[in-house]
Amino acid sequence: MTIELPFSQTGGLDRLLGLEYTEMTVERACGRMAVRDDIKQPMGLVHGGVYAAVAESLASLGTALGVMPEGKLAMGLSNQTSFLRPITGGTIHAEAVRKHRGRSTWVWEVEIRDDEQRLCVLTRVTIAVREAPS
Repeated sequence: MTIELPFSQTGGLDRLLGLEYTEMTVERACGRMAVRDDIKQPMGLVHGGVYAAVAESLASLGTALGVMPEGKLAMGLSNQTSFLRPITGGTIHAEAVRKHRGRSTWVWEVEIRDDEQRLCVLTRVTIAVREAPS
């Protein structure tokens, strides 16, 4: 199921990071962002929290697209991120693939790559699905 987004970027942290959505469905969510000095840690590498935030944003929005028509909300429940290779410049490319679609949780695996398509970060994100408040 593909849902057209009327936007390529949301507000809040995603806008602050410069995260641009390039594909968004209930099964696959992709995005990219330019590496800038203000998202790097003191050693010149992209900060690990940036990767975790990108992964959670993609998984949360992908889940929200699937559950909002049912009157439900999606919110992060857990995020486990492994850093395999640093990124110091260029563009961060992220792809989230849904692995489980349950009534109360969805699970996504996210791969983050550099411009050379080398795998740099692996993240598993669990999203909680809850009833929206009245």
